[in-house]
Amino acid sequence: MTLQRVTHVGICVSDPARSLRFYRDLLGFRELTSLDVSGTHVDRLLGLSGVKLHATYLERDGLRIELLHYETPGHAGPSEPRAMNQLGLTHLSIRVEDLAGELETLRAAGVCVLDATRIGVAAVRSHAVFVTDPDGTRIELVESPDA
Repeated sequence: MTLQRVTHVGICVSDPARSLRFYRDLLGFRELTSLDVSGTHVDRLLGLSGVKLHATYLERDGLRIELLHYETPGHAGPSEPRAMNQLGLTHLSIRVEDLAGELETLRAAGVCVLDATRIGVAAVRSHAVFVTDPDGTRIELVESPDA
Protein backbone atom coordinates (compact mmCIF):
# COMPACT_ATOMS: atom_id res chain seq x y z
CA MET A 1 0.00 0.00 0.00
CA THR A 2 1.32 3.44 -0.91
CA LEU A 3 -0.01 6.19 1.32
CA GLN A 4 -0.21 9.62 -0.26
CA ARG A 5 -0.87 11.88 2.74
CA VAL A 6 -2.92 12.34 5.90
CA THR A 7 -6.00 14.39 5.00
CA HIS A 8 -7.66 15.35 8.30
CA VAL A 9 -8.68 14.45 11.85
CA GLY A 10 -12.43 14.37 12.57
CA ILE A 11 -13.93 15.76 15.77
CA CYS A 12 -17.62 15.17 16.57
CA VAL A 13 -19.23 18.32 18.00
CA SER A 14 -22.60 19.07 19.58
CA ASP A 15 -22.83 22.73 18.55
CA PRO A 16 -20.99 23.59 15.30
CA ALA A 17 -21.10 27.38 15.76
CA ARG A 18 -19.68 27.14 19.29
CA SER A 19 -16.93 24.74 18.19
CA LEU A 20 -16.09 26.91 15.19
CA ARG A 21 -15.63 29.90 17.51
CA PHE A 22 -13.33 27.82 19.74
CA TYR A 23 -11.10 26.38 17.01
CA ARG A 24 -11.12 29.39 14.67
CA ASP A 25 -11.33 32.39 17.00
CA LEU A 26 -9.41 31.09 20.02
CA LEU A 27 -6.96 28.55 18.58
CA GLY A 28 -6.33 30.26 15.25
CA PHE A 29 -7.52 27.59 12.82
CA ARG A 30 -8.54 28.97 9.42
CA GLU A 31 -11.94 27.94 8.08
CA LEU A 32 -11.59 26.27 4.68
CA THR A 33 -14.96 24.92 3.62
CA SER A 34 -18.09 23.22 4.86
CA LEU A 35 -20.57 20.78 3.42
CA ASP A 36 -23.77 18.92 4.21
CA VAL A 37 -23.94 15.22 3.44
CA SER A 38 -26.59 12.52 3.68
CA GLY A 39 -27.73 9.44 1.84
CA THR A 40 -27.23 5.69 1.84
CA HIS A 41 -23.56 5.96 0.80
CA VAL A 42 -22.86 8.17 3.85
CA ASP A 43 -24.83 5.82 6.13
CA ARG A 44 -22.77 2.91 4.84
CA LEU A 45 -19.40 4.66 5.16
CA LEU A 46 -20.11 5.86 8.71
CA GLY A 47 -21.97 2.75 9.90
CA LEU A 48 -24.98 4.81 10.96
CA SER A 49 -28.57 5.15 9.74
CA GLY A 50 -30.37 8.24 8.52
CA VAL A 51 -27.29 10.46 8.64
CA LYS A 52 -27.66 14.18 8.08
CA LEU A 53 -24.19 15.58 8.71
CA HIS A 54 -22.70 19.05 8.55
CA ALA A 55 -18.89 19.08 8.23
CA THR A 56 -16.62 22.11 8.55
CA TYR A 57 -12.95 21.89 7.61
CA LEU A 58 -10.35 24.07 9.33
CA GLU A 59 -6.58 24.17 9.07
CA ARG A 60 -3.63 25.41 11.05
CA ASP A 61 0.09 24.69 10.61
CA GLY A 62 -0.68 21.98 8.05
CA LEU A 63 -3.12 20.17 10.36
CA ARG A 64 -6.63 19.92 8.94
CA ILE A 65 -9.50 19.12 11.28
CA GLU A 66 -13.08 18.31 10.37
CA LEU A 67 -15.79 19.39 12.79
CA LEU A 68 -18.63 16.88 12.43
CA HIS A 69 -22.14 17.80 13.55
CA TYR A 70 -24.77 15.07 13.23
CA GLU A 71 -28.22 16.59 12.83
CA THR A 72 -29.36 12.96 12.72
CA PRO A 73 -28.84 10.57 14.40
CA GLY A 74 -27.32 13.09 16.84
CA HIS A 75 -24.15 12.70 18.87
CA ALA A 76 -23.39 10.05 21.48
CA GLY A 77 -21.21 9.84 24.54
CA PRO A 78 -20.27 12.11 27.41
CA SER A 79 -18.86 15.59 26.97
CA GLU A 80 -16.41 15.46 29.86
CA PRO A 81 -12.70 14.96 29.15
CA ARG A 82 -11.76 11.41 28.16
CA ALA A 83 -9.23 9.51 30.24
CA MET A 84 -5.80 9.72 28.62
CA ASN A 85 -5.52 5.93 28.63
CA GLN A 86 -8.86 5.41 26.85
CA LEU A 87 -8.32 3.79 23.49
CA GLY A 88 -8.49 6.08 20.48
CA LEU A 89 -7.52 9.70 19.88
CA THR A 90 -6.66 11.29 23.21
CA HIS A 91 -5.80 14.92 22.42
CA LEU A 92 -4.42 17.56 20.10
CA SER A 93 -1.22 19.38 21.11
CA ILE A 94 -0.45 23.00 20.27
CA ARG A 95 2.78 24.88 20.94
CA VAL A 96 2.28 28.37 22.42
CA GLU A 97 4.72 31.20 23.04
CA ASP A 98 3.18 32.49 26.28
CA LEU A 99 1.22 29.86 28.19
CA ALA A 100 0.11 32.22 30.97
CA GLY A 101 -1.18 34.76 28.44
CA GLU A 102 -2.99 32.11 26.41
CA LEU A 103 -4.64 30.72 29.53
CA GLU A 104 -5.79 34.19 30.53
CA THR A 105 -7.39 34.67 27.09
CA LEU A 106 -9.00 31.23 27.12
CA ARG A 107 -10.36 31.59 30.65
CA ALA A 108 -11.86 34.98 29.74
CA ALA A 109 -13.63 33.24 26.84
CA GLY A 110 -15.06 30.60 29.21
CA VAL A 111 -12.80 27.73 28.15
CA CYS A 112 -12.38 24.89 30.64
CA VAL A 113 -8.76 24.77 31.87
CA LEU A 114 -7.81 21.51 33.57
CA ASP A 115 -5.63 23.21 36.19
CA ALA A 116 -4.71 19.92 37.89
CA THR A 117 -2.82 18.91 34.72
CA ARG A 118 -0.50 21.94 34.68
CA ILE A 119 3.19 21.08 34.88
CA GLY A 120 6.52 22.85 34.64
CA VAL A 121 9.81 21.16 33.83
CA ALA A 122 12.54 23.58 34.91
CA ALA A 123 15.36 21.58 33.33
CA VAL A 124 14.00 22.27 29.84
CA ARG A 125 12.12 25.50 30.67
CA SER A 126 8.84 23.99 29.49
CA HIS A 127 5.28 24.22 30.77
CA ALA A 128 2.13 22.40 29.71
CA VAL A 129 -1.53 22.14 30.61
CA PHE A 130 -4.69 20.71 29.14
CA VAL A 131 -7.79 22.69 28.23
CA THR A 132 -10.90 21.28 26.61
CA ASP A 133 -12.94 22.23 23.61
CA PRO A 134 -16.67 22.83 24.18
CA ASP A 135 -17.37 19.08 24.00
CA GLY A 136 -14.57 17.88 26.27
CA THR A 137 -11.87 17.07 23.69
CA ARG A 138 -8.50 17.66 25.33
CA ILE A 139 -6.15 20.24 23.85
CA GLU A 140 -2.61 20.27 25.26
CA LEU A 141 -0.95 23.67 25.33
CA VAL A 142 2.86 23.52 25.52
CA GLU A 143 5.27 26.41 26.07
CA SER A 144 8.84 25.43 25.31
CA PRO A 145 11.82 27.45 24.10
CA ASP A 146 12.82 24.65 21.72
CA ALA A 147 10.21 25.19 19.03
